[in-house]
Amino acid sequence: MSPLLLTGAGASIEDVAAVARQACRVEVAPHVMERLGEARKVLDQAAASGQQIYGLNTGLGANLGTSVEGDAGAFQRRLLDGRGGAVGEPLPVETVRAAMFSRLTMLATGGSGLSPHVFTALVEALNGGVHPIMPSLGSIGAGDLVLMTAIGRVLIGEGEADYQGRRMPAAKALMMARLAPVTLAPKDGLSLINASAVSTGAGALALADALTALTQQQQAGALTMEGIGANRTILDQRLHLARPAACQQAAAKALRDLLARDQVPAPTTLQDPLSIRCMPSIHGALIQAIDHARLAVEIELNSSADNPLVLPEDGQVLSTGNFHTASLSLAFETLGLAIAQCAAASAARFIQLTGSGRNGLPKYLSPVGGASAGFVPLQKTVSAILARIRHLANPVMLDFLAVSEGVEDHATQTPLAVAKCAEMIALWRRLIAFEMMAAAQAVDLREGLALAPATATIHAAIRALVAALAEDRPLGTDADALHAALAGTWVSQGEAAQNA
Repeated sequence: MSPLLLTGAGASIEDVAAVARQACRVEVAPHVMERLGEARKVLDQAAASGQQIYGLNTGLGANLGTSVEGDAGAFQRRLLDGRGGAVGEPLPVETVRAAMFSRLTMLATGGSGLSPHVFTALVEALNGGVHPIMPSLGSIGAGDLVLMTAIGRVLIGEGEADYQGRRMPAAKALMMARLAPVTLAPKDGLSLINASAVSTGAGALALADALTALTQQQQAGALTMEGIGANRTILDQRLHLARPAACQQAAAKALRDLLARDQVPAPTTLQDPLSIRCMPSIHGALIQAIDHARLAVEIELNSSADNPLVLPEDGQVLSTGNFHTASLSLAFETLGLAIAQCAAASAARFIQLTGSGRNGLPKYLSPVGGASAGFVPLQKTVSAILARIRHLANPVMLDFLAVSEGVEDHATQTPLAVAKCAEMIALWRRLIAFEMMAAAQAVDLREGLALAPATATIHAAIRALVAALAEDRPLGTDADALHAALAGTWVSQGEAAQNA
């Protein structure tokens, strides 16, 4: 994989995923280092002039009125130590890498005043595989500084890090990676932990997962339409032009492409249940929510979210609220609701497929009938998973307390909004696996059905992992196997069309 060049602009969720999950190497464009140097010079000049600068020569939060006496660099180390209040299970390495890279993309815009040598140290730690042990609980979304202290402390040789899969003291990890601890200049500590890099990085990974799950949901929905003998007129382009709701046309086209063939089978009914008939509307709303969340994440990736902010062109250092991520939190709350809608429709289609012989299918999708349970016991599992998704869909961004003596009296709970959205995606993918299993069984039971080329590829991929149900067996194991494949390597929509 080619290295990824940091330019201070154009960073994407795909870039985050490549660095976090594929260990893509990061390089820095020369003009970024020049920009960092210019901002640092402005910051130093402002400090030398006697200007009061938050976090450089003043305390933080409610200590704003307290002047920093003595060694300002030493204060930055104390600043990191004093805000190391995160607790809980460590975040996965991929999330930590996503946070490290996200902070680098933000810093590359040049507004932090961070010393260039500290920026370089963060790049080297990321490329060298030195990953801070970052507890998961502590941020309320008004910047992720309590979590981000883990990164700052590792760079100065304190705290713990993961190196080559082993947990060890940070100083040892740096040494094994042939790196040295850095010395912090005034404001460097605050610059490292400012902004919402954990929320942004984790959000980028969640969006990458949402995009793949959406493709899989479209595949499952198309196979359900095949298996249940759905009326395909609902996908007619003219219908969706008549009401051009959010991304509805794109969703309908994706289904049309999956179902494309020369000979269209006759439908088994005039109108299908809403979970089938309204798929373009449901999927379209999700596509729009993903697009909106992508915009919010990529704004964060390519912006200066520091407080205070250095304006090199104007020679000024100003206080800001740019670290506050209300729009990012709202985007993921909205995405969560759209996922819940899509998941509920998938569950409903599963119930339709596995019920009492709808559209000419045998009861419970059992080929033997009689007392056979077939697929119907899985309805309980589907219901349990959907209940969890619905619970997670409840908003959290308004759940905060005023802290720091009322100075920090508003928050966004962005890390929690992103985390619960990521959990919903994983659960939703389980429902997709159930729908795929049931749809494949329905296809097998419908005599004389010739699948479209793309849906035939999807059916074959399912059958490579899960055998058709001939008699009752534990289907939970099969569902786990299919879910694991969906969460890993799975046939894409493009591949389905290509292999057709």
